[in-house]
Amino acid sequence: MIDVNAYLGHFAFRQLRHNRADQLLRLMDSRNIEQAVVSSAAAITYRNAQAGNEELASDVQRHRDRFIPFGVVNPAYAGWRDDLKICHEEFGAKGLRLYPRWHNYDLSDPDCIELVNAASDRSLVISIPLRVEDRRQQSWLVDIPDVDKEEIAALMKSCPDSRFILVNGSGYVRSPLGQTNNGLPANYVIDISLLTVELENEVGQLIENLGPERVVFGSGMPFHYPDPAIVKMEILDVSEAVKEGIRRRNVARLLRLPAASAKRPYLGLAE
Repeated sequence: MIDVNAYLGHFAFRQLRHNRADQLLRLMDSRNIEQAVVSSAAAITYRNAQAGNEELASDVQRHRDRFIPFGVVNPAYAGWRDDLKICHEEFGAKGLRLYPRWHNYDLSDPDCIELVNAASDRSLVISIPLRVEDRRQQSWLVDIPDVDKEEIAALMKSCPDSRFILVNGSGYVRSPLGQTNNGLPANYVIDISLLTVELENEVGQLIENLGPERVVFGSGMPFHYPDPAIVKMEILDVSEAVKEGIRRRNVARLLRLPAASAKRPYLGLAE
């Protein structure tokens, strides 16, 4: 499996386990996760997000066969162009993660549009977490709402040649992002970390509405354990070919990874 939604480093408002490269690798190995897209948890709350990217680059340096680094770049910060260049050219980032609510900007801001286009010119993928934590569980020091889905849809229309991964979201089928014939470019995929496969079965609805190639595996580790996302894949009522696409092939295609990037056969929750 390739997990599109993982993090390394410290988070300001809670202790994270498995948040160093060697620790997260042990957790991944125990769950048969071959690779993970990772970004800095610390960069979410650092005043200068680039310091978190530096920490991430150092932590994953010896494990580039397992970790796919994404930089956290804040377009509201005056030095973001230098940060983008360093993340791509020196740190080897394959994409960026944007935190418009935490970093106090809108996805429609001209600087954000410029950042997305500049990243796309470098063939970088844009990942947008709709939330970091459930708003009801946040520290009393902050009150950060989820990113608005209409705002995300407008960004995709503005940047049709960019590629997006949406993570840590739910309720897509009640917005244009998860609906058939929504008028949006097919330039985004959605991770399953907070989606249901029973009751409303939002994963099944997204597969039907958008196509099986638009859904990818993500867990949110180490903010969350990967087990719930893995169990969702176990009980999802689709063909094994569709499951294999969600587990790794869809994101491997999106990130343009080598064909052999995830060689091991899927063995389920425990080997």
